[in-house]
Amino acid sequence: MRLAILADIHGNIHALEAVAARLEQLQPDAVVVAGDIINAVPFSNEVVALIQKQHWLAIRGNHEFYYLDYAGNRAPADWEDPVRWGQVHWLMEHISPETCRYLAGLPDELTLHFPGTELVRVMHGAPAQIRFGTSNHMPEEKIAAAIQSVEQQTMITAHSHMQVDRIVKEPVNSDTEKSSDPLFELSEAQTLTQRVWHVINPGSTGLPLNGDVRAQFAVLDSVSPDKIPGGWRASHHRVPYDRRPALTAYASSGMLARGGVISQLFYWELVTAEKEIVYFYRWQRANLPPNKLSLDEEFAAYKEATGREAYVRAKDPLRTR
Repeated sequence: MRLAILADIHGNIHALEAVAARLEQLQPDAVVVAGDIINAVPFSNEVVALIQKQHWLAIRGNHEFYYLDYAGNRAPADWEDPVRWGQVHWLMEHISPETCRYLAGLPDELTLHFPGTELVRVMHGAPAQIRFGTSNHMPEEKIAAAIQSVEQQTMITAHSHMQVDRIVKEPVNSDTEKSSDPLFELSEAQTLTQRVWHVINPGSTGLPLNGDVRAQFAVLDSVSPDKIPGGWRASHHRVPYDRRPALTAYASSGMLARGGVISQLFYWELVTAEKEIVYFYRWQRANLPPNKLSLDEEFAAYKEATGREAYVRAKDPLRTR
């Protein structure tokens, strides 16, 4: 059994089409999209249409909820701010009714029960933490704590836009291994029992943040659980594609003008495959007084102080031809 796992497409139809072409060569038995299908790049409707055409399985991520909460009048009042939330406002104006209905009906997570294989749990983040993202450097105990309620050994997660393939073991607490009652002792087997998970993040198809601009996904092949805990071997894939049409569309679609700073930072992330939004907000918190400047003024100060704009410009394929 072979599964292809995609995540964090973020409205990037050109990246998705490149991955779909590669999947034609790999011939997986099923394709699963682990959330954040829409937003950030201006082709959310086209991405959803391709997923529907291919009959791929999919779940919601936090960006689906940004749209659905705003569309359903469940968003906080401050989301009406056209400067901070202009990106979502643009999305509201451009998502088709067909796309809306599709997103509204998606599940928040999946458990895959394919014949002859071990179960696979798929979620965008972690239980009750849709924005939980893993990395190859995150402490094992932090991951284990977040997925304690996951009964399946193989867990697909996303959100961080990083490709991850880790065996995570539950920390052993020596204090809990000892009984307070001298008349009762745990057996050796009970004492040494330790839960193990195989945690896999396919990376981001449309907006990777690991320094590699190629469209990313993972393939899972079923194997004996004696070989790999949970019975699935993961391989990570990266596919080159032309980013220029997507970058051009930020201006031509009106997203850049409507979305302001946030849309500009998404543009930068597509250029650099680095955490441009995180970099900006870290600098903001460390260097600017809270609630004194507008977001536009903060971003102008950031660009002047860091020289980040010149760094991005030097990598922009629209400017380096």
